[in-house]
Amino acid sequence: MIYDAFIVGGGPSGATAAEDLARAGYRVALLDRAGRIKPCGGAIPPRLIADFDIPDHLIVARIGTARMISPTGRAVDIHIDGGYVGMVDREDFDEFLRDRARMVGADRLTGTFLRIERDAGGTHVIWRGKTTGEEMRTTARVVIGADGAKSGVARAEVPGGDRIPYVIAYHEIIKAPPANASYDPARCDVVYDGRISPDFYGWVFPHGDKASVGMGTEVADVDLKKATADLRAMSGLSGCETIRKEGAPIPLKPLDRWENGRDVVLAGDAAGVVAPSSGEGIYYAMAGGRAAATAAQAFLRSGNPADLKRARKMFLKEHGTVFKVLRSMQDAYYRNDDRRERFVSLCHDIDVQRLTFEAYMNKKLVAARPLAHLKIGVKNLMHLMGVVSPKWS
Repeated sequence: MIYDAFIVGGGPSGATAAEDLARAGYRVALLDRAGRIKPCGGAIPPRLIADFDIPDHLIVARIGTARMISPTGRAVDIHIDGGYVGMVDREDFDEFLRDRARMVGADRLTGTFLRIERDAGGTHVIWRGKTTGEEMRTTARVVIGADGAKSGVARAEVPGGDRIPYVIAYHEIIKAPPANASYDPARCDVVYDGRISPDFYGWVFPHGDKASVGMGTEVADVDLKKATADLRAMSGLSGCETIRKEGAPIPLKPLDRWENGRDVVLAGDAAGVVAPSSGEGIYYAMAGGRAAATAAQAFLRSGNPADLKRARKMFLKEHGTVFKVLRSMQDAYYRNDDRRERFVSLCHDIDVQRLTFEAYMNKKLVAARPLAHLKIGVKNLMHLMGVVSPKWS
């Protein structure tokens, strides 16, 4: 069989692209490595739940508060008024998305991507089957690379795809304790502390009867497991049973190109679409998968490789400004503990809290409150210049 689309990578981005293309009537193959679970806090906003029709049974916890913790241990609780942030377990969430793609017509393949070859017969994806270990050869009109931050498709096919910057994320899924003074099953804790991460943050995210505890960093010599053990100790979670441990690279910046000008387009982490500062990736992965599927459909109709550029243009038109603002925030505040202290202090401001969650929940910078934006801008500048003290009561 010649497929219309061959999708490499069965995470949220690849599975979303596969489902969209299969629903549109195209012949789709979805290749995924069995058994891999990406380290992830598992937070999904209401817009994702609505846009991608996520059923209620996948929501393992509903978060009503985010606690920001500074290097000196000061905490700011940001309450989510009129809604919640859903938490999912990636093991179950990703498999649901892959199976939903299968149910609407995508063929699921299990194995590892090796390379792409081309001849007079077309474009061929070479991959190794998990069961037999043999090299397989599958022909497709377009290939979507959704195979993570160290994407083999991107490195081989897209200019600049071998130079994507990333942080290394590591987490441990633990058996959650009963609610206590340190742990609230309806609260996410975000720890801005150089002892845990010198340039990013640590997290404790409830997952119902489990919890994700982890951190990320771009600094090569950080001991990820020790930092996570320190975070567990700091959070009163050292004695909890560890269920599994996972680590993976998380991209820091969207690539300048998502296509090869011929027959390949990237999506998700392979394209670099994880939000700076927050590290949020699931929503943007799925939005990127949808953008790649839209571009692939245009290409399949026209045969014009220029249509593959639509994926990046479509994504950045909606989310590019948010990414730039978050990148500026990370560059400004994550560089040392003094800046992190000031950042958490800034989060104490009610206007910052409201606009932050409006943007997170709806994935837009809200323009309806210009005075609040101006007020935040002035406070941000004062904190960066050291005009105001990071200490607050």
